[in-house]
Amino acid sequence: MVKCECPSCYYEFELDDGTIEGEVIACEDCGVDLEITKIEGNIAKAEVAELTDEDWGE
Repeated sequence: MVKCECPSCYYEFELDDGTIEGEVIACEDCGVDLEITKIEGNIAKAEVAELTDEDWGE
């Protein structure tokens, strides 16, 4: 199992099997969106994901 720590609330949790770098997930504790930036062995690094506005073709 790959472990990850939320940079916002410091909660440590396990990632689902198949999680890849660049994937955006929600912290299980505080709910903030996190982007997985690096996975090395059984440790993953995450950053708070930057939200971009959709223009919906406007």
